[in-house]
Amino acid sequence: MPESVPPSSGPVPRADGVPVSERLSGLVSLVEGPSGFVPLADGSSGLVSPAGGDPGFVPLAEVVRSGFVESVHFGSAVGLAPDGAAVVARGRVGAPVLPRSSAKPFQALGCLLSGADLHGPRLAIAAGSHTGEDFHVRLVAEMLGEAGLGFDALGCPVDWPEDEATRHGLIRNGLPASRERMNCSGKHAAMLTASVASGWAVDSYLDAAHPVQRRIQAVVEELSGEKTAHVAIDGCGAPLFGLSLTGLARAVQGLVRAEPGSAPRAVADAMREYPEYVGGTGHVNTSLMRALPGALAKGGAEGVLVVALATGHAAAVKVIDGSPRATTAIALAVLRAAGGDVAAAAEFTTVPVLGGGLPVGEIHVLEEK
Repeated sequence: MPESVPPSSGPVPRADGVPVSERLSGLVSLVEGPSGFVPLADGSSGLVSPAGGDPGFVPLAEVVRSGFVESVHFGSAVGLAPDGAAVVARGRVGAPVLPRSSAKPFQALGCLLSGADLHGPRLAIAAGSHTGEDFHVRLVAEMLGEAGLGFDALGCPVDWPEDEATRHGLIRNGLPASRERMNCSGKHAAMLTASVASGWAVDSYLDAAHPVQRRIQAVVEELSGEKTAHVAIDGCGAPLFGLSLTGLARAVQGLVRAEPGSAPRAVADAMREYPEYVGGTGHVNTSLMRALPGALAKGGAEGVLVVALATGHAAAVKVIDGSPRATTAIALAVLRAAGGDVAAAAEFTTVPVLGGGLPVGEIHVLEEK
């Protein structure tokens, strides 16, 4: 059993001993209100405070079992027309969210603009959350090897692959979890190769003030049209730049609407051409992009998803309880309401609820009344 960590009033260290406070220094200061949430421009908080009040989230989907509404997912969702107009807005779509892995396409773009040799599958895996299969790991090894680096340079945590068959195979063969199997290793490899290409330090590439992270922040702000609302540390250890849900939808729309041959368009094209590197076997983002040719889909932890169609329609979803199980259905409903054609993805519009292994209900989207 791991030893317990005694309480401390000092800075919280990362696994490599670097305090989180140092990694965030020199960028956006963290401002906390009484409830610990980031104040908005109007003085309110991004979420409901312990004292109560209207959080601004609306019911987006409900879980029905045998005709009984068992659970309801609340959150916010926004849909953009091809011209960028927000034609669907449910909940507080202007409030800050942490995009989590939905930000990976923008992080990949920042690495590309910083000199990383990213193209085709390399660019897709840099923008993806892969399932840790062998073909993913081989590509990460190739990217790092060409930069003179190994898996030990990765700053993401050790993890098991998300792909069940691969995970079971490793366990049967007595092989351990590893950094390269972690779903963010492609992004981290891109950040490292960008640092090598530009002559920047590699041991501090996860610091928020590192040049590659500053470039990524600039990309997020330019595509979203917003200043960073909050800086956090993502689950993989990389800096994460908060923005509104509308800004997130606008940013991904900017990738699919960019001029052919441009760097932003290269990211979108790579993800759509190689969806197996964005996710992997059985991954919902991969399956959705295959069902909707020309679509770009990228989910993130804690109930975040962004989807853009080739036509320029875009949707961003945040389910506030953090569950991802209804996000794809919600995003498709928002895209349809915004005028997008998602008929080819009908199989994703509801989620079956099982009882004894058989369907006894469904998770379905609640349409705005």
